[in-house]
Amino acid sequence: MGTEGENVRVIAGRYRLEARIGRGGMGVVWRATDQLLGRRVAVKELAVDDSLSEDEARLQRDRTLREARAVAQLRHPHIIVVHDVVVDDERPYLVMELIDGGSLAERISADGPVDAREAARIGIGLLGALRRAHDAGVLHRDLKPANVLMEAGTDRVVLTDFGIAQVAGATTLTESGAFVGSPEYTAPERMSGVRTGPESDLWSLGALLCTVLSGESPFRRDSLGGILHAVVVDEIRPPAQATPLLPVVRGLLERDPERRLDAVEAERMLRAFRDTGRTPRLLTPYTPTQRDVPKRKPAPPPPSSSTSASSSPSTVEERSAKHSTRGILVAAALVAAMAGAGVSAAALLMNDGGGGGGTPSPSSTSSSSSRSSTSTSGVTAGASGSAPTSASPGPTVTVTRQQTPTSTARTAPSGYRVADDPYGFSLAVPDDFTRDPQGERVFYMSPGQTFRLGIKVTDPETGGPLGVMQRADAKGPSTNPGYRDGTVTQTTHNGQTAALWEFTWNGFTKAEGARHTYDLCWEEGGRMYDVWVSAPVGKVTEAKEYFDVAVDTFVRT
Repeated sequence: MGTEGENVRVIAGRYRLEARIGRGGMGVVWRATDQLLGRRVAVKELAVDDSLSEDEARLQRDRTLREARAVAQLRHPHIIVVHDVVVDDERPYLVMELIDGGSLAERISADGPVDAREAARIGIGLLGALRRAHDAGVLHRDLKPANVLMEAGTDRVVLTDFGIAQVAGATTLTESGAFVGSPEYTAPERMSGVRTGPESDLWSLGALLCTVLSGESPFRRDSLGGILHAVVVDEIRPPAQATPLLPVVRGLLERDPERRLDAVEAERMLRAFRDTGRTPRLLTPYTPTQRDVPKRKPAPPPPSSSTSASSSPSTVEERSAKHSTRGILVAAALVAAMAGAGVSAAALLMNDGGGGGGTPSPSSTSSSSSRSSTSTSGVTAGASGSAPTSASPGPTVTVTRQQTPTSTARTAPSGYRVADDPYGFSLAVPDDFTRDPQGERVFYMSPGQTFRLGIKVTDPETGGPLGVMQRADAKGPSTNPGYRDGTVTQTTHNGQTAALWEFTWNGFTKAEGARHTYDLCWEEGGRMYDVWVSAPVGKVTEAKEYFDVAVDTFVRT
């Protein structure tokens, strides 16, 4: 519960923090006043991990600010409005609209589950928000009832905390050493470290619909190991209350992301239910439309003497479950080790009714974990949280491997390799990208050149990175046919002033269609660096991941 006058202070010379109204794993939410415009706002003070090195902390802050600024470009009635992104005393803050009303988790806790028509209404609103974000290359990554606000008076559904719980490139234990999220709402492919993308958010929506209909997630268990096993391996049993919407729920809770119901079809089916009281069957033939997510190479399975060719699963679902089990063993082992439990991953899963079949590598057990519960008052925004209830099932869990990164090397995520370029830099690029120098530019191209990752190293120019990007934006129509939607935003990279330029243009051929470009420019060590990724507009999600990984792993050599 916030207290008026508690710890009142002004940040960025403009925003007066007046009362704390929420606290969660990602930070603290304040009721505040924008003294310049004279309006009430919510300010989210993002948590800083004190265990990070200075370089790591700066990288995390830059990534968070870049992601937050991307979210700030989103405009949709069911997405929280981000007014501003500021840094004060080296700590990032998000300034958002203040929503008068509690979270969906609080509503279910106080009033109980909702009926199928109301669940469909909530689902339609959230699907609209997700479609808008996914089209812009932004993933949510922590969709759960506590991150959905219900506006008092209008009952408007508002999705908050986009991209903050876990930014692209730090998606799983096996890729980066960190897993942040809410296990009961996390898709199995994220658990296993294989991939993350729009489909992962849609799985979370399926779990959320079960929760709002029954009051409890179908993956609730008594322990974290049990939750992980339920998500990845156990038979999925939607609650009886989900029967009216069962085709949608089952479609969203499909373990194979390639077969999972997509947002367009899910919304069509929910609208049909609202109109007729009946949920239609899937269109035949049904082909998912959002399948532009990079497929990650899974981590090598732990050695097992019990695995043999004769035990190979015979169905897609069984193969997915078996593959994911290997990744989840590693996650369970980390949790057990960090909790101080003297048991193996296999023992942990077997105690939850699961099988074993593998021994985690010694390196996977050197780790630490933390759990944080959340609470809010009636006025919430941004990272709305609530005490664990049947609708807000348990805390967000953070698991981090102990690593000692240096400023001169970055670890390539799974599916990437570190390219040491003779032009004086290194960065992580997808395994199948090939180098193609073109004058002062160096490109790393995907097969067929669908994705083009470019790097340019020059002397500093007048006006710095912002001036360079603004001039490029002004020349956009003459250098890129059909240039449109150009935006230039000042930001930071490695603690240095930087500028982010985004735009869309007609592309190289009519057959391929329009392309979208992400371009970051900064100065460092007396040189100016420009890193960009371009791709067809239908593949912006994958392009955004390639861009984030390239920028975050970029090192001068």
